[in-house]
Amino acid sequence: MPQLCRHNRFTAECPICSKGTVLDPSRAPGRRSNSPPRAARKKDASLGPAFKGPHASTGPYSDEHGSYEVRLESVPGGLRLASWTAGQIRRVAPVLAVEDLPGLLRRAAESGVLDRSSGLLQATRVSPAGHPEHGASPGRAGELREELRVEALDHGRMRLARWLLRPGRGWELQEAPVMLPAARYAEALESAAAAGILKSG
Repeated sequence: MPQLCRHNRFTAECPICSKGTVLDPSRAPGRRSNSPPRAARKKDASLGPAFKGPHASTGPYSDEHGSYEVRLESVPGGLRLASWTAGQIRRVAPVLAVEDLPGLLRRAAESGVLDRSSGLLQATRVSPAGHPEHGASPGRAGELREELRVEALDHGRMRLARWLLRPGRGWELQEAPVMLPAARYAEALESAAAAGILKSG
């Protein structure tokens, strides 16, 4: 059974908690293996393990790394929102079209991924308002403050991502899938609507 670490990620996918363990992808192998050449491994370094469980998805989209889709799925302790390419998870903050959010949430509810009482379905009628700020749901990651932010990007896109407040360095974007309780997503979307980033249709 996959375990969540204190950073709200699967231990195998956490670059901090997996470091130096057998789960660390950068750990040198103890013996010779039939693994692909280093160049091939480097190309797939941003991809995580495959997933075949129930989910709701939207897309496809494209960025500098190629084509991808955004999936919302149920994981232990909450929901995971992530970008996927060819059945593999990408270790980047998910970006999707604002107009696709309502359909994604409806499909998640219909497939049983999303509990209809979670409050997330209240955000199914949204549109971009062009406000420069962001909506946020504050929390903690160990000793550090963190926020789940909903940010408006160019061309009608939005990013849902975690940000950490590092002492002496300020807020830093976490380029990783988001795994948090449904209430945190609902709070961040409500905050974004109040800030004028998202508004009711």
